[in-house]
Amino acid sequence: PEERERGITINTAHVEYETDKRHYAHIDAPGHADYVKNMITGAAQMDGAILVVAATDGPMPQTREHILLARQVGVNYIVVFLNKTDLVDDPELIDLVEMEVRELLSEYDFPGDDIPVIRGSALKALQGDPEQEKVILHLMDVIDEYIPTPVRDVDKPFLMPVEDVFTITGRGTVASGRIDRGTVKINDSVEIVGLKDEVKNTVVTGVEMFRKTLDLGEAGDNIGALLRGIDRDGVERGQVLAKPGSIQTHKKFKGEVYILTKEEGGRHTPFFTNYRPQFYFHTTDVTGVVELPEGVEMVMPGDHVTFTVELMKPVAIEKGLKFTIREGGHTVGAGTVSEIDD
Repeated sequence: PEERERGITINTAHVEYETDKRHYAHIDAPGHADYVKNMITGAAQMDGAILVVAATDGPMPQTREHILLARQVGVNYIVVFLNKTDLVDDPELIDLVEMEVRELLSEYDFPGDDIPVIRGSALKALQGDPEQEKVILHLMDVIDEYIPTPVRDVDKPFLMPVEDVFTITGRGTVASGRIDRGTVKINDSVEIVGLKDEVKNTVVTGVEMFRKTLDLGEAGDNIGALLRGIDRDGVERGQVLAKPGSIQTHKKFKGEVYILTKEEGGRHTPFFTNYRPQFYFHTTDVTGVVELPEGVEMVMPGDHVTFTVELMKPVAIEKGLKFTIREGGHTVGAGTVSEIDD
């Protein structure tokens, strides 16, 4: 639904399954372009990935791009499945492919020597071959062990992008929005971060949801937070409320970006260095200037590119944060912060 709202068409298959240890939500993208778009714009952060490489072909050119993307958007754990091993007669050839994959992973700062590599035939497992069914179960055991359990959103430091600000006569200023991560309760100290150079400190004196007072707001809740000593102009949409010290403002970053095609409602023409669109972070647009990497003359609609952005105002950003690129309110691209540069 979120992608549809942004006008980006992505074909993905979602499956869910469970082991004794965990419940998994698994996303697979059929086409290379779908994969790239899903990695860059996908609403959900992925906790790990299964890299499937055919033993008959070895790593393909897009394998490299997939590994790079995983690195850039913060997928830190990869398990490898060497597929179609039944079609390769010489076991030494399979060893060679495995070595190639490990070297490729190391090249992008994954622990290539330590990453688990499982060999098998997905097709045979699907056809009910008992040996190959065991291999798939073994793959899941390995994933259970190798990919660590993610920290739940509610256990992370508090962050709430501010959507709206209003005054309650006699009580003060309320900032409302959806809590992105962590929890907040009455008497918590929070910082107001973004759009201004200085960070303001305040204390939450009330937490409300649907006009009811809460003891605690947590990740996913839409709340209003009453802020001590903050006047109506002291907080605005596009800033964030955050646990003190947990997030800083920046103006310069590198982004891993997908630019929409004309058919997706994007631009009809390429753009160049010094392109100045709006970057929509959290809840607001901030103008930024694009600097393309060396050797990249221009970016065409439909391209996937890494570029540097200098924002006109400081914004509370961190590696892994998603953003959209807009022109006159229309989305023309989407991206993930891959590096902070200032």
